Amino acid sequence: MDEKLLELPDLQWFPGHMKKAERLVRENLKLVDLVIELLDARIPASSQNPMLQEIIGDKPKLIVLAKSDLANPAATETWLKKFRDENISAVAVDAVKGTGIKNLIAAAKKLAESKTHKLVKHGAKPRSARAMIIGIPNVGKSSLINRLAGANRTKIENRPGVTRAKQWIKISDGLDLLDTPGILWPKFEDKEVAIKLAWTFAVNDETYDLEPVVRLLLETLAKKNPVGLRERYKLPEEVSGDGYELLEQIGFKRGCIRRGGVLDTEKVVRMILSEFRAGKLGRITLD
Repeated sequence: MDEKLLELPDLQWFPGHMKKAERLVRENLKLVDLVIELLDARIPASSQNPMLQEIIGDKPKLIVLAKSDLANPAATETWLKKFRDENISAVAVDAVKGTGIKNLIAAAKKLAESKTHKLVKHGAKPRSARAMIIGIPNVGKSSLINRLAGANRTKIENRPGVTRAKQWIKISDGLDLLDTPGILWPKFEDKEVAIKLAWTFAVNDETYDLEPVVRLLLETLAKKNPVGLRERYKLPEEVSGDGYELLEQIGFKRGCIRRGGVLDTEKVVRMILSEFRAGKLGRITLD
């Protein structure tokens, strides 16, 4: 995979609204007691923003592994243990089913206790814990907030960067949330990180050539989850490890063919990306 990664062009995407989002985070940190960093459970390392720690400083932080329903359960537990061993509070959630939501609220309130108790001690009225949710684009912030609030309080759209303005959401369990737009860092130094962000749709599909990226995805899946790949696309018992061959096999199996029997490459690559992102190829952790 490393040699093929070198052949890919650099994936960079830092439009104007990303800079605005970073500014919003910096400006509003003083309003909150803790920061909730939302990571994609399939790529816990790759979805961490290396700029974030510098931005938030010594503000308490809770890591939330989102989309845990799409990740390998054993791998998720390993990552949670890793964070906790580093004295970082961490929980996993599935916003669709609501799994882990109570743990998230409890952990956030606990991290905010020192601040909220201090305010009361100095004569202020008791108030809810205040948290800021930060994450890369399309990591599932809106879905999580809607689950927490019990209503569609934020606009959900399957397009990176759609949450544009800050908004406070009142949570009945004593937690107020400040939502912020997704933040990507300005340059992906590590191409392996960049391609995982592309696979999971943190980077807009229109900013890079899909075909080589999907070929690498297929080769990775052939190693990590050949059974899921084979069963989904009715492939031979011995799944090929070659991206070109897999792309052709899947395309013809699914009828992605143009007039004259030619493979409709664009159609098949978009189909594979869509099905991977929806978890139809199995629960997979890439980090």
